[in-house]
Amino acid sequence: MTMRKTVAVAFLSLLALCWSSLVFAQTTIDSVRLHRAPDHTRIVFDLPGPVDHKLDKLANPDRIVLDLQNAALDFDVKTLDYASSPIANIRVGKHTDKTRVVLDMNESVRTRTNLLKPIEPHGWRLVVDLFDKELTTATANDSKPTPEKSKKSAEPKAQRLMVVAIDAGHGGEDPGARGPSGAYEKTIVLQIAKKLEAMVNEKAGMRAVMVRDGDYYVPLVERRKIAREKHGADVFVSIHADAFTDARANGASVFALSNRGATSARARYLAKIANESDRVAGVYEEEKDDSSLYSVLADLQMNGSMAGSLYLGRQVLLEMGKVTKLHGNRDKVEQAGFAVLKEPEMVSILVETGFISNPTEERNLRSSAHQTKLARSVVKGIDAYFRSHPAPNSWYAAQRREQGDEYRIQPGDTLSEIARQYSVSEQSIRSANGMDGDRIMVGQVLKIPRS
Repeated sequence: MTMRKTVAVAFLSLLALCWSSLVFAQTTIDSVRLHRAPDHTRIVFDLPGPVDHKLDKLANPDRIVLDLQNAALDFDVKTLDYASSPIANIRVGKHTDKTRVVLDMNESVRTRTNLLKPIEPHGWRLVVDLFDKELTTATANDSKPTPEKSKKSAEPKAQRLMVVAIDAGHGGEDPGARGPSGAYEKTIVLQIAKKLEAMVNEKAGMRAVMVRDGDYYVPLVERRKIAREKHGADVFVSIHADAFTDARANGASVFALSNRGATSARARYLAKIANESDRVAGVYEEEKDDSSLYSVLADLQMNGSMAGSLYLGRQVLLEMGKVTKLHGNRDKVEQAGFAVLKEPEMVSILVETGFISNPTEERNLRSSAHQTKLARSVVKGIDAYFRSHPAPNSWYAAQRREQGDEYRIQPGDTLSEIARQYSVSEQSIRSANGMDGDRIMVGQVLKIPRS
């Protein structure tokens, strides 16, 4: 009987020891990232699983205290670049049952935390957002107008510049696709977008605004607002790099919005991936895009902007085909329900610059020379669009009045529609081109008389 009691006591002691070890076992956190956006700072802790946490704000001096329960931080926070943020210093204290992270602040901020469930390419994440207390109107999204060149400064004030909004896809916690050598889509498309910005600002008659100009994420609905509501953009160009499981897939392509279903299975797939960006980036519920409601409200106006988007897309594809291979050798603009393009008052396209999943195209996309060629082809396509669709009182409209113009017939064009676009009569077009009737052919070039 004594032996049985001894065995029982030993077993219970061992069980208690194991239970105690399980209770006090600590989760190890070995990866932390920091992203600085124009109006906030985001700190991301990569977790092997859910972690209980507590965040407190202290004043005099301003500090933020984050307690990570039953967790050990195996990461050197000194490697984080917070120089451009309100954070003055980061300290870490290790305790028996928790790790305490203290952020010494230069100024007070508004805080928010979010425990995110796994979604490719991320596992569990704890996001700590520090929102700047006083948001200035001049942020990185307020793309500073480039000093006008002499040819622009000589333009009358009434000749407004056409505004091109350039959206580098993904960013921050949403890396986009990854190439065989490890290149991230978010990095490559930002490089191309900055080259495109410089070229647009060098071009007479237009100026660029950047939706994002650094490694941070902008929610999809906010991208549209920055472009149209904040900057009054005439054209919105979203830059991306494609990816597929088959590394042989290659070629550039251009997409426009569709509110009647996708034109192909690939277009549908790409739209689904693009529309998942908010979830990957960890956007708060109230910041997410309510595309279904927006579509109902916008459909009445959308058809006009979609027609313009298809025309712009064709011009960009035509130019891109001169500097890079097109996907499937197709020069057709495809359509699908891309949330980022759903702006009824703005002509919008999404440009896939090539397949980052293809080793050869990844090398090309990383090449500064190839990026320059791609950016220049996009600018040429935009210029062609503005020349055929000049806004009233714009530099392009003034050029047309002074010089007249030429127009290349596109599929679906009619003489009456062309006359309406150029604000001239159908008869004046007939007379300028020696035409007896209304018959026109795709590819035909018409002289457009001065209005």
